Amino acid sequence: MSTMPVGGLVPHAIENAADLIVRNAKIHTGDPGRPHAEALAIHDGVITVVGDDKDVAPHVGPGTKVVDALGRRVIPGLNDAHLHVIRGGLNYVLELRWDGVRTLRQGLAMLREQAARTPKGQWVRVVGGWSAEQFAERRLPTVAELNAAAPDTPVFVLHLYQSAVLNRAALKAAGFTRDTPDPKGGQIVRGRDGEPTGMLLASPSALILYSTLAKAPVLDEEHRKTSTRHFLRELNRFGLTSAIDAAGGFQNFPDNYETVTELAREGQLSLRIAYHLFPQTAGQEIDDLTRWIGMVRPEDGDEWLRLNGAGENLTWAAADFENFAQPRPEHSPDYEVEFEKAVRLLMENGWGFRLHATYDETIRRDLAVFEKLASEGLFPGGNRWLFDHAETVSPDSLDRIAALGGAMSVQNRLSFQGEAFVRRYGPGAAADAPPIRAMLDRGLTVGAGTDATRVSTYNPWVALHWLVSGRSVGDLALRPPTNRVDRQTALAMFTRAGAALTGEDEVKGALRPGSYADLAVLSEDYFAVPEPDIAHIESLLTVTGGRIVYAAAEYEGLDEELPPVSPAWSPVAHFGGYQASRRAAPPGARQAELLGQAIAESEQHRQWRIARGLTPEAASTPFDPCFVL
Repeated sequence: MSTMPVGGLVPHAIENAADLIVRNAKIHTGDPGRPHAEALAIHDGVITVVGDDKDVAPHVGPGTKVVDALGRRVIPGLNDAHLHVIRGGLNYVLELRWDGVRTLRQGLAMLREQAARTPKGQWVRVVGGWSAEQFAERRLPTVAELNAAAPDTPVFVLHLYQSAVLNRAALKAAGFTRDTPDPKGGQIVRGRDGEPTGMLLASPSALILYSTLAKAPVLDEEHRKTSTRHFLRELNRFGLTSAIDAAGGFQNFPDNYETVTELAREGQLSLRIAYHLFPQTAGQEIDDLTRWIGMVRPEDGDEWLRLNGAGENLTWAAADFENFAQPRPEHSPDYEVEFEKAVRLLMENGWGFRLHATYDETIRRDLAVFEKLASEGLFPGGNRWLFDHAETVSPDSLDRIAALGGAMSVQNRLSFQGEAFVRRYGPGAAADAPPIRAMLDRGLTVGAGTDATRVSTYNPWVALHWLVSGRSVGDLALRPPTNRVDRQTALAMFTRAGAALTGEDEVKGALRPGSYADLAVLSEDYFAVPEPDIAHIESLLTVTGGRIVYAAAEYEGLDEELPPVSPAWSPVAHFGGYQASRRAAPPGARQAELLGQAIAESEQHRQWRIARGLTPEAASTPFDPCFVL
């Protein structure tokens, strides 16, 4: 066997032997019929046996890899129901990630070091995955700090959907001058002399932020493939095996989908992707949707890459921007005209869709369109459709969504924007933002995701922590216990519910015979760690389709080899992606308990050495007499 030897599992010359066996595990299967197990076997990318050692032993052949989980927790592979994975992959190696960084001082040090190695013509870009509230300093970097850290290299720092900070060199590279007009929905902050200061504000549209970022250099096709593969490996690091790509601005079809399509063709995806199509040009949405309907159909593709429908915008006029530092945007009074055309077109042609909708005011107007079409028999019509985000959705709107056959997808955007939400709408509104328990109580399918990479981090354990604790990354309590979920429910939202949103719940989201062999061996037991430590969990071994796509600690080297990160000056080549942060300090009583355990283990180890003649008996007193009882 090509992995660690395990006593009692003897290879046999058998037909259809397992390719991979995981044993000695605490398996949470996600299958109500058999919720717990100790071992499982995999053949040809599918789970064949779930049970214990005696159940998998007959399936061990000469070529079977056997992985000893060493008593660790194993879960179904995570499925992020709203992740901008395609766009994120195209840019990953170009970005300096502040995800998980605990101080602005550290972030600026990283930026300064990166600026020194970035070649002329390239930018240093910090694009999402962090919030000022996660820093000890509780603030953004200043323009002066960016100028000091990188006097000659353009620096662009995006903060949520609210603002961006540019240094002097970036203003020049982006072409901003005193004569540059403010774009619609955005503001270029200017000094008393009329010159741009380096601050860009979404007021409330984020278009100014993304259109500025779009002026930075991009990768060529070969580098985009390498970048995407490393981004997928980074997602595998946290146990992700599937994601639903929510498309987004500046993600054109088919051009920006070519990289993942080529990787799928070459068998090099390590994450299953179900993608959506998002019209990019205001006024051209119906033409785009009509053209796509003639080109592809939902579920075209395979288990690795498949079309899931349209959205998360169908028409630009119906989108509501979730910049909680600004008042809720007011829509045009007649956006329903084009919106109804788009929805009708999709429903009549068997296309599902998802809709970005932050506010109940938007959701109510959209539902009125759906109810009009329901009178013609188009709702419920068998097409999968859902609302994303829905921070302020009302109980009445949830009832209407359920009646029309819809679903929900929630993301932990308030992990990063919770403080801004509370300042604008108050703690009472934040307690129900979003009303997760009310969604579940109505029997709605509720998938969970991150909305990474430009607001939230792509680390799903930060989102799972938010679901369970109701707290932001700044440790602000947002949702009370009545609007939180237990750990098992949160995990189901990140596994089975996501599979239901793509129509794959028969083969994904649970570890049972016949399901895809997608799983993660965790660094800590999700069901046992203290609540604050949920956010610090990672995977030590991630399996997608029976392939080991990520391996660390005892399993290092078992995963598939990747080409080196390129270009060589990439921030990822030097800093990696998510910056693993230290767990919260335990309370005093728990600290004393852990210290006592460490002392006991040290004494056991000393006795073991004495018994084997490795330590003289005379040296039997403890190292520190203070601990003698």
